[in-house]
Amino acid sequence: MPTLPPSPERPSPKQPEPTPPPHRARQTAESFGADAQRYDRARPGYPEDLVARLVAGSPGPDVLDVGCGTGIAARQFQAAGCTVLGVEPDARMADFARARGLPVEVATFEAWEPADRAFDAVIAAQSWHWVDPAAGALKAARVLRPNGRLAIFEPPPEVAEPFAAAHRRVAPDSPFSGQPTRRPLEMYLAGYAKTADRIRETGRFGDPEQWRFDWQRTYTRDQWLELLPTTGALTRLRPGPLAEILGAVGHAIDALGGSFTMRYTTLATTAAVAGTDR
Repeated sequence: MPTLPPSPERPSPKQPEPTPPPHRARQTAESFGADAQRYDRARPGYPEDLVARLVAGSPGPDVLDVGCGTGIAARQFQAAGCTVLGVEPDARMADFARARGLPVEVATFEAWEPADRAFDAVIAAQSWHWVDPAAGALKAARVLRPNGRLAIFEPPPEVAEPFAAAHRRVAPDSPFSGQPTRRPLEMYLAGYAKTADRIRETGRFGDPEQWRFDWQRTYTRDQWLELLPTTGALTRLRPGPLAEILGAVGHAIDALGGSFTMRYTTLATTAAVAGTDR
């Protein structure tokens, strides 16, 4: 089975305009529910070792899933014996998750009202970049029980050069068009170090830990083209440009023999809340 090699970094053809922090890009943040069924079907889950480690390191089974989406991570925690509540700003995603057995309250995490409820773990699976990092860390501290754990994790996306080239061609004004073909792992590690700093700044947590889980998954052409439209770079594209990008990526996968193996690294920043005040 051929493996799609990591793409070398290449200079951008132009310098993109400064973009606001992701948590302020509300239209993109709340665009994933346009096809919630596809999102749930195509998106990969998370390493079971990560789920088991978080469950073992939490004082109890009550989990709050921030930006739960369709409930992909939440269902893994439910299967591990946890009671999970989701918070999700996109009502379409929330409806899908509810239909799969996850209770969900529709709100951004910053605006969500906990109503004196407390949790043993607060998780954010590929969603923390849509949350104001300072306000989010403080709210997590507020709703966690003593020794409860905040865990932020996601697999950095691999993006092949054909995808990047087609995206620059059909959507040159998109903030994603100026991004490098594949962001190196070091960039994500640096981002997670900043997240850890924000957690420390609250004064409410112990020293954050950085966890890393390496895994891989093989995709056929159809599976990968099913997943791509669920990513932030494509959720708001019109059908014509989207079809052109998918066509370019499809040709590249055909050249690899119709499938490839994606190497993922799931990174987690996690910290236990200290004290008893909420």
